[in-house]
Amino acid sequence: MLVASGLVKHYGGVTALDGVGITLDAGEVHALVGENGAGKSTLVKIMSGVVRPEGGTVELDGAPVRFADARQAAAQGVAIVSQELMTYDDLTVLENLFPYGAPRRGGLVSTREMRRLAGPVLAELGLDPPPHARVGELPLADRQLLEISRALLQEPRVLILDEPTSALPRDAAARLAAVTRRLAERGLAVLYISHFLEEVMRVATRVTVLRDGRVVLAGEPVADVGLDSLVTAMLGQPARHPAPAAAAPRRPGGAAVALTGVTVPGRLGEVSLTAAGGEIVGVAGLQGSGHLAVLDVVCGRARPSSGSVRLPGGRSPRSARHAVTQGVAYISGDRKGRGLMVDKTLWENITSVSWLGQGRGGLMPRRSGLVDRSRGRLERLRVRGDVHARASNLSGGNQQKVVFAKWLDADPAVLALDDPTRGVDVGARSEVHDIVRGLAAEGKVVFIASSDLAELVELCHRVVVLQHGRIVGTLDGDRLTEPELSLAMNAGFAEPPKPSGGG
Repeated sequence: MLVASGLVKHYGGVTALDGVGITLDAGEVHALVGENGAGKSTLVKIMSGVVRPEGGTVELDGAPVRFADARQAAAQGVAIVSQELMTYDDLTVLENLFPYGAPRRGGLVSTREMRRLAGPVLAELGLDPPPHARVGELPLADRQLLEISRALLQEPRVLILDEPTSALPRDAAARLAAVTRRLAERGLAVLYISHFLEEVMRVATRVTVLRDGRVVLAGEPVADVGLDSLVTAMLGQPARHPAPAAAAPRRPGGAAVALTGVTVPGRLGEVSLTAAGGEIVGVAGLQGSGHLAVLDVVCGRARPSSGSVRLPGGRSPRSARHAVTQGVAYISGDRKGRGLMVDKTLWENITSVSWLGQGRGGLMPRRSGLVDRSRGRLERLRVRGDVHARASNLSGGNQQKVVFAKWLDADPAVLALDDPTRGVDVGARSEVHDIVRGLAAEGKVVFIASSDLAELVELCHRVVVLQHGRIVGTLDGDRLTEPELSLAMNAGFAEPPKPSGGG
């Protein structure tokens, strides 16, 4: 149905694609995987009309096509849901679902018809937002599902999903996987891009792997490719299995963060929690459970109506800006929305907190000093990129490491991590985990929330589980496993029933 052949693309002196091809057939889910920077995004942009190749062709139903832009591609049946959300945050839910061709009656936009058309699609994805709510006020997971809904309303023949579950909790991701398989059964050709390799193995029919701008595994049946073989193809070396979090060093007795009886109306109710220096403490729960509110009060993004929050310096965060001056770093997986100035250089991003946020170096520090310091941060985190390059030029994994570099330059005492490896490949994920473990070993307090339960199990010394704004229990040691964590988030910590007697 959609065939790309021999695609070539360069950015400056970097080869993004070197003779890459892929075939998408109706009725199948074809996965595309590879490390950040392997060429996946460039391939998708060419196939959807966003970028023009320097060589190669794209064919739709056997005829060459060259889309002028993504809108023209959609008009011919090729829809894309990008990893970087393209929602219009100031518009309503309905306005986002029909940004171009809203249905009309009598020459006027028909809200009733919009709701009729959108209802079944939203219901299939388990999404029920108020139709007139501003999209910018919705959780990140809902915005991601909303963008997928908008693509489905175009009734495409080819659907490209780029990291569709990166912001979704486990139940929503499972729902989307089921919907994706049903779409293929209805005759759609689906290109599915994901860093969650277990998800790829469950959802996809075939898989293509890119490495360094070349195809190293071309359309192999997923049933014939093992998970370790997939990782080896991506990295060019055998899979690395992370050490358990219990082996991560602790530094007991370090300065602590303490929440005492904290209440945030509608979000938290009398939450008490202490995390010492050297600890990696996870906060987990279903959407709306209050676990993200814990990060917000630590970072000064939410003010308690009662109770107290004490930072290592002994003060309470009065605002997000005040928390930064007190050594609190907030690192989000929404790197383009909350982490980076994508139109600025790497050195400007890296020094932005220590210089502009904390006032280090005076009003007019020497640019050469800022650049040299930034270059050192990039080398420490093994970021592949020139310090004078714009952040928008980097792959997702390297962008996320620049976010870490920015906060490391500020020497924080506390880190609050919200899905810190969202949308990064397995290699970058491992590197980010090493960074986090190293920071904890230095005696820093680390809080982490993640939609990836495996990440919490791998990294954390303990995970605090919340439901309805209250702590319902803690998992650590041998009890800190994915099944136990999932059970606790969904059902609480009730004791399992005892086996019944009898024959």
